[in-house]
This record gives sequence, structure tokens and C-alpha cells, in this order.
Amino acid sequence: MTGRTVRADRAEATREAILTAAERLFAEHGVMAVSNRQVSEAAGQGNNTAVGYHFGTKTDLVRAIVRKHAERIERVRLRILVEIGDSSDVRDWVACLVRPTADHLAALGNPTWFARFGAQVMTDPVFREIMIEEALSSRALLQIIDGLNRCLPDLPAEVRAERYDMARQLMVHVCAERERALAEGTPTPRSSWHDAATGLIDAIVGLWLAPVTS
Repeated sequence: MTGRTVRADRAEATREAILTAAERLFAEHGVMAVSNRQVSEAAGQGNNTAVGYHFGTKTDLVRAIVRKHAERIERVRLRILVEIGDSSDVRDWVACLVRPTADHLAALGNPTWFARFGAQVMTDPVFREIMIEEALSSRALLQIIDGLNRCLPDLPAEVRAERYDMARQLMVHVCAERERALAEGTPTPRSSWHDAATGLIDAIVGLWLAPVTS
């Protein structure tokens, strides 16, 4: 192994340690409450400028965490899209939205931090646009949204927008709450991520198909 290869492997290991430490700290305390120095220390780096050296700004670090998980989630989305084909069932398309993240969290084992990290980012006015931009860069996700829109009942524009907001809140915060409970060892309503996703899909389908009061 050459010296250049050793240095590259060491740099990659450092980057991964920083990503893991940052994700955990951001999930537990919020993005703005955590400094780059705290991330460097948690990652076992004696140099407090390690985060800046390897990632640049905190915005760049948040984006790197999102992309690390997005690639794996995208693979699950693509698989489910193939399975449902050109379905006309709202439930199939809602499952396409919910199951990829739930399956990814299940595959990571316990504890995980990505769901709580996502909840912190989505409630932060500075960083939430990163999460939205990265999500909308997924061609599979755009295809899922298009498929869902084709199956939805004829809803007033404001009701459709409102229900998209409600569905997004459910997906973000139900997963974050389950992840927190698992990390703390407290009871959860469902025994597995698969079953939790089923309950979440049921709720979101009911939300979309609920009557509209005039």
C-alpha cells in the first residue's frame, strides 16, 4: 500500500467519523446549538479545524449528511417503483414515500440518528431548504409525487397543499419519535420499522382520502 493510499484511507475514515459525530450531535441538540469544535472533539479529532478542512461550512456538513443517507434511500425507492409499476392505488404511492426511509433506518440497526437529524433540520429555517433541495433532486421521488397526484381525489388547491404539509410532518416526526424511543429504550406502539411504516401509511392514506368540509 502506497503512502498516498494510506493518507487517502485515513482522510476517508476521518470524514466518516466527522459525519457520524455531527449527525448524532445535530440529532440530539439541534444544528445551531452544536459548534464545529464540538463535532471535531466528538469525532476524536485533536485538530478543532477538522470539520472545516474536510467539509467547509456547517451548511456543507449538513448537506453531506443528507447525501450520505439519500443515496441508500434512493435505491429502495427505485426498487419499490419497479414493484408497483403504474398503479392507480393511492396506498401504493404513499408506501413509496414512507417505506424507503423506514427500511433504511431498519437496516442501520439501533441506535440511529438520521430521523431525528431530519426533524431538527426540517424545523430549522436556515437549513431546511437543504433537505428540500436534496429531496427534490431525486428523480424517483418526483416520479412518486407525480404518481400520487394522478391518484388523489379532486381536492381544492389549498386543501391539497395543506395535506402535503400534514403528510410531510407525519413522515418526519413519527419516524423521529420512534427513533428517539428506540435509542432511549422506551416502548413504541409498533414492534418493527416495517410495522411502524404500515401504520404511518394507513394514517397518511386516511388523511389524503378524508372528506373536505366546505
